[in-house]
Amino acid sequence: MDIKTASSLHRLRLVSAPEAVSFLLLLVCSVLKRTTEFNAVPVMGAIHGILFVLYVLFWLDAWNRTKWSFKTAAVYFLLSVVPFGGFFADRRLKREADDAVIASRARKESVVEA
Repeated sequence: MDIKTASSLHRLRLVSAPEAVSFLLLLVCSVLKRTTEFNAVPVMGAIHGILFVLYVLFWLDAWNRTKWSFKTAAVYFLLSVVPFGGFFADRRLKREADDAVIASRARKESVVEA
């Protein structure tokens, strides 16, 4: 894995958890708007919108650089629109990046010819 691919996965990981948190907060704010006088939906909606757009841009970049299959890319996209999905995406991306680093080190040391 080259440095650009690793950094694209890292950027996607950095935005996946905050995007998930903002989505959950937006859902809470939506409930509070309908049950109380508290209305933070415009603010949380804007924050979540920015984070979602960043997630999609970083997802496209990671898909392009890692050469994911359509199925893998679709799973990462679907995780961005499901509550708590960003946390699962973060965990899977960390595992994928760690595996790629291990494979890269093994190839460098000529332990594995892959």
